[in-house]
Amino acid sequence: MVTDVHAHVTIDPAAQLARAKQAGVDRTVLLSTRVHPERARTLDEVRAEFARLTAVIGGADAAADEVRAAMDEVLRALDAHPDTTLAFASLPSLLPAEHLGEWFEPYLTRPGIVGIGEVTPPPGQAARIEPVLSVSADHGGIPVLVHGFAPNTLDDLRTYAALSARYPSVPLIVGALGGFHALDLVKLAADRPNLHIDLSSALQVFAVAAAAREVPEQCLFGSNTPYGDVVAARHTIEAAIADPAVRTLVLEHNFQRILLA
Repeated sequence: MVTDVHAHVTIDPAAQLARAKQAGVDRTVLLSTRVHPERARTLDEVRAEFARLTAVIGGADAAADEVRAAMDEVLRALDAHPDTTLAFASLPSLLPAEHLGEWFEPYLTRPGIVGIGEVTPPPGQAARIEPVLSVSADHGGIPVLVHGFAPNTLDDLRTYAALSARYPSVPLIVGALGGFHALDLVKLAADRPNLHIDLSSALQVFAVAAAAREVPEQCLFGSNTPYGDVVAARHTIEAAIADPAVRTLVLEHNFQRILLA
């Protein structure tokens, strides 16, 4: 059961999943998004979508109605493709910690929603994810996927690692291989068995190889669709990881073990 753990739902989920099938992916974990660069047809439209993305990954406030609408896209895709999709639930950035449980309950009790993410704190403020980890722990330790690429900093990755030590029952997945700090993330993960690495959007193949060599049971296959291509992401895994047993861990067994824990 090859699983893509990091794929934002697109405007055409059927085509998205057909592409995943081309990559030999059996199951796609869908994340919500308020940005759809795949619908852009001109340079100006691409720039507009990426301006929105820059705001999102910079930690711009997300209102409840915006997040609910984005989650509705995920739920429609999940209902239409129950055999090939799972999903994570996202949250409004301004939601007070005491209301998190109330927000997540309708989502986390829904079949097919198996985690929380992508959580995107403003750069330098990774500690803000702690209430989300508390919700995860209260729900038996469901996986939480956090943004790991720029503009998040190395200090943010260190904070994620410290928080993972504080919540050992929570599988904390750092997205996009930690961006510019991939090798630092690998070192941090070596000391934190519940700190997992999503290998999507890797800047260098050797960083994927290093992660798989040092922490093979903590690496997860992801595409970061639509910012990455699932077929290309699969080829990167095949190119970087020579040992077929480790490839199987990364593509299949590690995430399956997280879900069954």
